[in-house]
Amino acid sequence: MKGEDQARSLFGISLSDRPKWQQFLICSSGFFFGYLINGVCEEYVYNRLQFSYGWYFTFVQGFVYLVLIYLQGFTPKQMVNPWKTYWKLSAVLMGSHGLTKGSLAFLNYPAQIMFKSTKVLPVMVMGAFIPGLRRKYPFHEYISALLLVIGLILFTLADAQTSPNFSIIGVLMISGALIMDSLMGNLQEAIFTMNPDTTQIEVLFCSTVVGLPFLLPPMILTGELFKAWKSCAQHPYVYGVLIFEAMATFIGQISVLSLIAIFGAATTAMITTARKAVTLLLSYMIFTKPLTEQHGSGLLLIAMGIILKMVPIDYKPPSRSAPRNGKSHFKEEKSQADRRKGEGDEEKRPLV
Repeated sequence: MKGEDQARSLFGISLSDRPKWQQFLICSSGFFFGYLINGVCEEYVYNRLQFSYGWYFTFVQGFVYLVLIYLQGFTPKQMVNPWKTYWKLSAVLMGSHGLTKGSLAFLNYPAQIMFKSTKVLPVMVMGAFIPGLRRKYPFHEYISALLLVIGLILFTLADAQTSPNFSIIGVLMISGALIMDSLMGNLQEAIFTMNPDTTQIEVLFCSTVVGLPFLLPPMILTGELFKAWKSCAQHPYVYGVLIFEAMATFIGQISVLSLIAIFGAATTAMITTARKAVTLLLSYMIFTKPLTEQHGSGLLLIAMGIILKMVPIDYKPPSRSAPRNGKSHFKEEKSQADRRKGEGDEEKRPLV
């Protein structure tokens, strides 16, 4: 586990002096709370209001993050890592957010989150190549990730039959976001691993400040900056939804960073997958969408993958050194017994 020796807290709640299951419960609760609200808000803005400006909305969200971080009392003087540490992380973070939000213009929300649910597999693969990690996972964890992928394929095919919002452009965008997500989680874990004094607030602050300029080129080149500004000016209440969503997502982001710091990127990816499944079901219940048998089969495989990941399989065959030691110990006891027997026999022998 990560962060066992580092004092960590989550919004004033101390995590370091608590057992692992309480740390997991607190961080997961904050994550579920923030991202369930985020999912409902995104579904409302993109599918109900038809505002498909992913890069611009990510830009607005970044400024809300900075305001909330300032209110938390964080300043750049408290940084323990140099700015260059966050360049790669910021690029993939903003790219992931922009592509994820932009893909909702071409995919409906359930199809998008099912794509994102497979993040655990590339996270596990990428972890073997990230400097400072070089992680290897047991075979059953790859099987659980594979079940997630198969469940995704079944669900996506069923969703393509029942929803008009499905196109190859959306698939390409969400696939790019998936690759960036897998890099992002491992890069964040590497930062916490190489410098345990790094705080969750610092990672979010630096990646946001460095990442905001990366959003300007795609917004300007596609003309989204001016279109989004004009549309939101005509419907200013959209900003209220975006700010509310950003505040909830801020709680989720800090909770995710806490999970990565303590439990690692792959375990966190499984937790985010569970959240996506819950968000998916809420989307179908709130917005009354048809759910077919193929949807159910996909969800069943995803549940199997999650359960397999959660079940501990820690069987270790006995080492060869133990029997040898036991055997030598047995021989030693036997030799001592023989010596004692020999001494007894000598006492019983006649003197002449």
